Amino acid sequence: MIKRIFMASALMMSSFLVQSCSDGFTTLAPQSERNVENFYRTAGDIEIAVSGIYDALQSGGTYGTTDAVATGGTNGYWLMTEMRSDNTDQGGDVTGLAFSIAVVNVFAEDALNEFVLGAWVGSYSGIARANIVLTRIVDIDMDQSLKDQFTGEALFLRSLFYYNLALLFGNIPMPLTETVSVSAQLEQVPAATVFTQLIADLQEAAGKLPDGHPSTVGGRATKGAAQTLLARVYLTVGDKVNAATALRAVMGSGAYQLVPNYADLWGQANELNSESILEVQFRGGGLGEGSGYANAFTPDASLVGGQPAGGRNRPTVDLITSYEPGDLRFEVSMDTTFLDPTSGARQRYVRKYFSVPFGENDADNNFIVFRYADVLLMLAEAIGEGGEAYDLINQVRSRAGLADIGSSTPGTFEDKLLQERRIELAFENHRWYDLLRFGKALEVMQAHSSGATLDTFVDATFPPPSANQLLYPIPQREVDLGLTQNPGY
Repeated sequence: MIKRIFMASALMMSSFLVQSCSDGFTTLAPQSERNVENFYRTAGDIEIAVSGIYDALQSGGTYGTTDAVATGGTNGYWLMTEMRSDNTDQGGDVTGLAFSIAVVNVFAEDALNEFVLGAWVGSYSGIARANIVLTRIVDIDMDQSLKDQFTGEALFLRSLFYYNLALLFGNIPMPLTETVSVSAQLEQVPAATVFTQLIADLQEAAGKLPDGHPSTVGGRATKGAAQTLLARVYLTVGDKVNAATALRAVMGSGAYQLVPNYADLWGQANELNSESILEVQFRGGGLGEGSGYANAFTPDASLVGGQPAGGRNRPTVDLITSYEPGDLRFEVSMDTTFLDPTSGARQRYVRKYFSVPFGENDADNNFIVFRYADVLLMLAEAIGEGGEAYDLINQVRSRAGLADIGSSTPGTFEDKLLQERRIELAFENHRWYDLLRFGKALEVMQAHSSGATLDTFVDATFPPPSANQLLYPIPQREVDLGLTQNPGY
């Protein structure tokens, strides 16, 4: 029931908006005269439009995954974050379409890369939908509490897209209202300006969003989701005091708790559990709303009912050897024992999103964006080394079957915390952003590039990344239309 109600509206809005939103940043969804006259008049219209924003989270350029090049390239955030980091690589296939993925893995992409473009387009499509809602809802006569909720959802979702864009691309256009002219000129603003806006927007969203939703309408943004993203933005800009305040509010709400077993976080039966703060909803079964993670990440068709398998986002040897002996998260997160039926070689792959889909790229598995363990670890980061911080970290370690750590454990507090985040949140699109936030991206990736054995590009190491490569290139077609390219591209 949860997914059926949510997806019905999403399907309607997806078909309504796709033509105006799929052409990329340069259109940013100016609406036709017919749409302006006949839609955005009632609370029901706005509800469908808000569902359309959620639908943009499923895009292959954002939290979805598929190799269909529908909007200039797909495979978005997981490629741009997990595979960019030392957590995963492309796998052995670097031919054809896979080549454009593999170059992102080794910092060799250029401004023409279709997957970089896909992340840009997918994100701005969601932003365009949010801006329509935020512009149109002001003049609609409707119940105030419902208006607040829809406004809060649109603000939160727009903030989530902008958070990803600012960290991936740096200086970006930041339209905050509906774009009604194809000739509109949008100014690029620094990432710092984006984060300042997000703090204001997320504070407003948290004030408008409910603590929860009815059990029949799961997966929508809540006050806790807005406060969690707000805390992440505060940490990104170095404001640990306000980050701690936001995180304590999430904890104090009583709405979330760790599930007892790490394995109980994953799979359709465990969706929207007590630890979940925000999940991107997918539903298989031929509705066009299914997830492609199982097909994309598993290395052989025999694992997914004979359907195509990509073997992408493969755990690195570096990550595998980073787990402590006895860590219960290891076998839940990945499989390193599968024997290739042709070569007999062992294959490794991500298990968190494993299932046998209804069809190709048509699984039920949701994608968890935020969960309570992340809140505990972020609060430890915000308050800094001390007894309370280690207590928070050790709550997470205890569930994994590991002994407590403390100030006497070797290593700096930051290194220990970053390691715990790496293992607990592996394959959940956090690692690259964590490395950036902790100021460790260059150090870690330069060491990884020289020390890791990669199957990409003739099983060789790759040149260490430079400071300029901490940002992705602005897609060339946007530069051709007047945007300023990032240094080094």
